[in-house]
This record gives sequence, C-alpha cells and structure tokens, in this order.
Amino acid sequence: MATKNVLQAIHEGLAEEMRSDESVMVLGEDVGRAGGVFRVTQGLQEEFGAARVMDTPLAESLIVGSAIGLSVNGMRPVAEIQFADFIAPAFDQIVNEAAKFYYRSNGDWNCPITIRAPYGVVPGGALYHSQSVEAWFCNTPGLKVVAPTFPADAKAMLKSAIRDPNPVLFLEHKRTYRLIKEEVPEDHEVPLGKARIHREGADITVISYGLMLYTALEVAEKLSAEHGVETEVVEPRTLYPLDKETILDAAKKTGKVVVISEANLTGSVSGEIAAIVARDAFEWLDGPVMRLGSPDVPAAAFARPMMEHFLPSSEEIEAAMLELARY
Repeated sequence: MATKNVLQAIHEGLAEEMRSDESVMVLGEDVGRAGGVFRVTQGLQEEFGAARVMDTPLAESLIVGSAIGLSVNGMRPVAEIQFADFIAPAFDQIVNEAAKFYYRSNGDWNCPITIRAPYGVVPGGALYHSQSVEAWFCNTPGLKVVAPTFPADAKAMLKSAIRDPNPVLFLEHKRTYRLIKEEVPEDHEVPLGKARIHREGADITVISYGLMLYTALEVAEKLSAEHGVETEVVEPRTLYPLDKETILDAAKKTGKVVVISEANLTGSVSGEIAAIVARDAFEWLDGPVMRLGSPDVPAAAFARPMMEHFLPSSEEIEAAMLELARY
C-alpha cells in the first residue's frame, strides 16, 4: 500500500476507472491541458486524449447538460464543477433532469453521471470559493450525495460513484486535498450509503464529515488523554441517503450525540441527522442532541480572522463535547 493524500487518491481512482472502462470520460473547465485548478486531472488528457478528457466553456449548465446527453448515449461521464460555489447554474440539470431521469422514464433510462465538486472553507476563498452546498441537494430523491474525507474512502467511493447507474454528486473538501494522508489499499471497496466508524467510544457520539471530522478526531483523542472521555466518531460518508442504522446504533450506544459540520446550521444535513436521532433513538438519549456549525451568514469572510471565527473551532468542539459528557 502506498501513502497518498486525498487529491492523489481521487486522481488514481479516475485513472483506474478510465483504463478499465472506455465509456468513462472527464469533462469540465480546465480539466484537460491545465489538469484542473487543483491538478486532480493532471496528465489524464495526455494519457486518454482530448475526446475523453474534455475542456469545456465556463458554463456549468452546459457541463452537466452535456454529461446527461453523453450518459444516455452509452458514456459514463465525470463532470467537474471547478468550485461547488459555481454549481448553481447547473441546478436545474442536476435536480430536474439527471435526478429524475430514471423515475420519469419508469425505469427505462438511467443517467450514470458523476459530478465532482470541491467544497468547503479555504483561506482567501471568501464568498464564491468557500461554500458548503450539500444541503441544496440532500432532499432530491434520485440523486446520491457523497462526501468522503479520507484518501482511501475518496478513491473507493469515486469508483463506486462512477459505476453507479444513476447520478452521484461527489463532494471533495478542498482543504483536505493535501492535508490528510494515509495508506490507500489497491482493492479497497466502499459502497455508497454506508457510514464509517473511525473511533470506538462509550461516553459520547460525534457525527461529522469533511474538515470538521478531522478536527473532531483530534479533539476526541485529547478528551481521552486529559479527561478519560471516550468518543465514538461516525462519518456518514454518504450524506444522501444517510446510513440511519449506523447512526442510530452509535447514538443508542452512548446516549449522547453531537453533530458537527461547517455548513450553516439552518436547513443543514446536521439538522436532518439530529432529527433522525431525536425521533428514533429518543428513549436511549441521556442529553440533548447538540449541533455545531457555521452561523447563518452568506459565506465565510475573506479576512483570515473572520474566516476562522466562521468555523467551529477545536476549542468550541471540545467545550460542546465536555458539556454533553457531563449530562
């Protein structure tokens, strides 16, 4: 097994699927000659040619619309949206076309497209390069929304997304691209819709994803060493549909649950998770279901201090976890 970061793992997953299946192709802004703004697709056009790694105009509706057309003509396109913040022009194609293709054709037509989109707060990103857009799409039946955090999962779940017969929105937290590294097995498989337990614990349960998961795991180790509080840490990995069984089992195990993400709290995925726990694990709970997220302001600010204030800090996460542990 080789040690890779998230960016390298995603690149490797794309390349392997393209080598094994000639119907897999990539399209998007600057994905070919430039190798993508984050260099995820670097070198793919040289290997597979411009017909399978296709540079497109700066038009997200065209990118996703073309991917839909390609998919119903025998291709398995991977459409890259350069930043998740830019996805709004393609909202109609994703929600009203791709997600409903199978349903409206009574199962006669599939739409096997994968839409990759880097999301999350990044220094200097500000309004249009730092948003978390997952909640926009997580009430759209027919569309799977995936957001793995660690390299091995990112590679395996991208391969599962590409092979899925229907549309998948594949979210990649851009600050994890080079931050998180681990050994990536050659034949690692992860089905869509299955959560991952990163850490076993009996005192409290943390449910998180993206960069906040990485922070929560660090805080969990600190609480164990300094306070003897053992935290069960669960990563949904697939945000829609959620793995309710794993989430509820972890909630019932500890009786205390905190849900953490960097998205705005109102209308968020964390609210859906909290509602599931509050209803279906109510009799096992020993404290309120707590949530941490970003304030309801339009986006993270450009200024570094304000950007850091926007995100839940490790100190805030630790305080919430300790408060819950004391119930």
